[in-house]
Amino acid sequence: MSRSIYDSRQRWAYIFIMIAVLIVIATVVFSNSLSKKLATEERIKAEVWAEAMNILTAPDTLNNLDDEILLSYEALEKKHKETESTLMNLILKIINSNTSIPTILCDENDSVSSYKNIDIPEKDADTFLKKFKTKNPPIVIKIDEKESQYLYYDDSVFLKRLLMFPYIQLSVVFAFIMLSFFALISVKKAEQNKVWVGLSKETAHQLGTPISSLIAWVEYLKIKDVDGIYLKEMEKDVKRLETIADRFSKIGSNPDLLPLNINDLIKSSYEYMSTRVSSKVKIDIEPSDEPALVLINESLFSWVTENLTKNAVDAMEGQGKITYHVENNTKKVYIDVSDTGKGIPKSRFKTIFIPGYTTKARGWGLGLSLVKRIIESYPGGKIYVKNSETGKGSTFRIELRKHHG
Repeated sequence: MSRSIYDSRQRWAYIFIMIAVLIVIATVVFSNSLSKKLATEERIKAEVWAEAMNILTAPDTLNNLDDEILLSYEALEKKHKETESTLMNLILKIINSNTSIPTILCDENDSVSSYKNIDIPEKDADTFLKKFKTKNPPIVIKIDEKESQYLYYDDSVFLKRLLMFPYIQLSVVFAFIMLSFFALISVKKAEQNKVWVGLSKETAHQLGTPISSLIAWVEYLKIKDVDGIYLKEMEKDVKRLETIADRFSKIGSNPDLLPLNINDLIKSSYEYMSTRVSSKVKIDIEPSDEPALVLINESLFSWVTENLTKNAVDAMEGQGKITYHVENNTKKVYIDVSDTGKGIPKSRFKTIFIPGYTTKARGWGLGLSLVKRIIESYPGGKIYVKNSETGKGSTFRIELRKHHG
C-alpha cells in the first residue's frame, strides 16, 4: 500500500481548512463593512440631533423666520404661531428620537451640560467624557460667534452587538466544528478498534488449525526416528507460529499486564532478533543501572521491539547500528530506539504512525501503527519520534509509567 491514500486524505483536509478560512474572512469583512455603514449613519443622526439642539437653544431662531414675510399683522401673527408650533414639534421629535446613541454635551471647558442614553455618576463625569473623546470625533454646535458646545457620542448598543456578532458566530461555528471533529475522530477510532479486533481474532483463529496440525506432525516424526536437528528447528518454527497466534489473540482483547523488567525483555528480544537480521547490522543494548519495572505484557512488548528493529533495518537498508537505551527515573521509564538510517522528515513525525502509511513499494503500513496501539494500551504508554536527521538516523522514544510494586 502506498502513501498516496494518506496524501489524498491530507490534501482534502487542507482544502477544507482553506474553505473554512475563506468563509471566516468573508464573514468578518461583510460584518465590518456593515458596521462601518451603520457607524456613518449614527454620526449623521448625531449631527442632526446636534443641529436640533442648536436651533432649540438659539434665542432668535423662530423670530428671524418673519423678516421677509409681507403679510398683515394678523396674518403675520397667525403664521408666526403656526410656524413656531410646527418647527418646535419637529425639533422636539428629532431630539426625542435619539433613544440608542449615548451622547454627552459639554462646553469649551469640558464642563458637562447634559447627557442622554447613559447613566453617569457625578463623580465619574470626567472619566466618561475622556472615554467618549476616544470613540468618535466631536460634533461642534455653534451657539454664536464666541461660544460653542461640543457633542461627544459613543456607538449604540445595537452597533456594539453587531460588531461582536461575527466573533460570537465564529466562536459557535468553531465550537461546533471542533465537537464534530472530535466526534468523528471518536467514531473513526471505534471503527479502527473493531477492525483491529476482528482482524486479530480471525487471524488467530485461522492460524490455530494449521498450528495444531503441525504440532501433531512433529510428534509423529519423532516416532519415525527423524534427525533431531531437523525436529528441533521445526519445533522452533511451530513455537514461533504459536507466539504469533497468541499475539493476535491478545490484540483483540485486554491482555494481562504483569510487572516486568524492561531491561530483561529487551535482552530477550535481542537474542531472538540478532540471529534473524543481517550480519552487517549491529544491535547494542544500553540497560538502565537499576531494574526498570513496568506493567506490561511480555508477548506484545516483544512484538513492539521486533517491529521497531525491522523498521530500523529497513531504514538502514540492511547495514548500520541499532541502539536500545533504557533510562529509569522516579515516575517513568524511557526506551530510546536509535538507528543510523536515512532519517524521517519532520513533517512525517506523526503521520508514520497512521495505518496505511508506508514509504516502501511493498508493505501494508501497519507495523508502526501496531506498535503505537500496543504501547498506548499500557499505563502511561506513549511513543513518538524523539529526533531525526536526514541521512544520519532517527530515534523513537517509548514512555511507560514506572511500577513501584
